[in-house]
Amino acid sequence: MGKRSRQRGRRADQPRAPTTSYEHASFGVLELRGAMSPGTRRQYAELPARTREDAWHRAVEFLFERLAARWTVAGVDYERQAELLARFRMASADERSWIRDVLREHVADHFPEIEAP
Repeated sequence: MGKRSRQRGRRADQPRAPTTSYEHASFGVLELRGAMSPGTRRQYAELPARTREDAWHRAVEFLFERLAARWTVAGVDYERQAELLARFRMASADERSWIRDVLREHVADHFPEIEAP
C-alpha cells in the first residue's frame, strides 16, 4: 500500500468536525465546520495584508476555504474543496456579503478568540 493510500485510510477513521448549516432563501445553504486546528488558527492570525480591503478579502477567503464543508445553491451541491472555492470566487457581491455575515456569526459562536473579518 502506498503512502497516499495509508493517509486516506487514516483519515476515514478520524472523527469529522461537527457542522452548522446557514440558510438563505436566495443564496442556498452553507454548511460550516465547527472546528479548526491550532495550525489553521495560527495561519489565520499571520495573514499578511497590504491594505484594509486586501485584509478583508484574504481573511474571508481563508476562513471560507478552511470552514466550508458544503454549499448548496439552486439545488447544486458543492462539497469538494476545489468546487467550494471556485463557487466562492464566482459568487456575486450579495452572496459574498452574506457569506461574510455567516462567517462572522459562525466564528463568534464557535471560535470567540478569533477576530472575524
